[in-house]
Amino acid sequence: MDSAERDQRFDRATELFDGLNARDVSVVALTWVDNSGILRTKSVPLRRLAHAAAHGVGASPVFDVFLFDDFIIQGRFAGGPVGDLRLHPDLDRLTVLAGQPGWAWAPADRHFQSGVPYPMDQRLQARKAVQNLADAGLTAQAGFEIEWCLGKTGTDDWVPATSGSAYGHARQVELSDYCVDLLDALDQQDVEVLQFHPEYAAGQFEVSTAPEDLVAAADTAVLVKETIRAVTIRHGMRPSFSPKVVNGGVGNGGHLHLSLWRDGTNLFDGFQDEAKQFSAGILNHLRALCAIGAPSLASYLRLVPNTWAAPFVAWGEENRETALRLIRDNLEIKCFDLTANPYLVVAGVVAAGLDGIATQAALPEGLNVDPALLADVPRLPTSLREAVDEFEKDAVLTAAFGQELAGTIADVRRGEMERYKDASPQGIANVTRWRY
Repeated sequence: MDSAERDQRFDRATELFDGLNARDVSVVALTWVDNSGILRTKSVPLRRLAHAAAHGVGASPVFDVFLFDDFIIQGRFAGGPVGDLRLHPDLDRLTVLAGQPGWAWAPADRHFQSGVPYPMDQRLQARKAVQNLADAGLTAQAGFEIEWCLGKTGTDDWVPATSGSAYGHARQVELSDYCVDLLDALDQQDVEVLQFHPEYAAGQFEVSTAPEDLVAAADTAVLVKETIRAVTIRHGMRPSFSPKVVNGGVGNGGHLHLSLWRDGTNLFDGFQDEAKQFSAGILNHLRALCAIGAPSLASYLRLVPNTWAAPFVAWGEENRETALRLIRDNLEIKCFDLTANPYLVVAGVVAAGLDGIATQAALPEGLNVDPALLADVPRLPTSLREAVDEFEKDAVLTAAFGQELAGTIADVRRGEMERYKDASPQGIANVTRWRY
């Protein structure tokens, strides 16, 4: 980032000032998602936005080794009190927050003080994945499904905020004003909602958004989660995006839908050869990808058979218990959840898929039955330790992320394993319930 680009950023933010001020914006939240999946932030008064856009806002690189509970470890490549990075807001994604009056939001990219991009920045990893696709003559469209459970306040225990049946309209009647306010807030923020409905678990809802380019899809996932959080709190409830709100119950997923395009043609429409190879690459690396897409201890309380969590290394057309579900014009990755950093998710999936194309990987036969009924269908990892072991020996993914970021991701996962090595499954559910 040279002086000319800094001046351009400053001028752009200055141009935005009057419009934001007219909409009563006082503060702008600059956010990034850390390796444990937690959204971290530094905020600036509106009058400081132009300076932040040009020169960034200071943030320690130590955040790369924060665990989900805010415990800080010393990693192999990150940690300690020394160093400084600069958060630069992406003004193209600047959004006035309908659920937080007086606030606006912008996702931030992290750079060194010199302006050089920070190689361990997760959002920049997603940008790099988009470029890698472009280098192969491809583009991708993606969108996340966001699931959450609504709990009552006044307790850290799980008490559902609604008693309506699974998928039942009764939940939407009980919480009618909440549902309308949430959808209105998303609409005011230019988030295109495809579908909204009550889900299976107690107090659970789901919202699906329209496909976008990969970085925008990850940004939207962040924005939707925080809008849900803001509107839920204003309605006197608590949201949980944890994969397992209560051990033994159905958990929250964070499914990724993805389509692959070449020369304006969706390669998943008709499931063309490159789409098959791309899917085969994802399937071949899926056990390692779980360290990215199912990255928490609670993730493995969710990834069990007969709960529609898709814990099997398999694919099938419209099969909701295979990890990869082929839909008419896109691929759904069902085993991921919302403890994941969405930027790392799209970056990892692209790396795996491009490897499938490069090696002309063959897709095995799809399954049209519940994989749990078959004895020879491999499982996804059944523990975070197993997933991290797979990740660390996956040369394609570790090369894609780079030694420092891949090593730090593994360090954070192992730090959480060590910290909660004596916790029971319900204890893990308890400690993660309100962190996500």
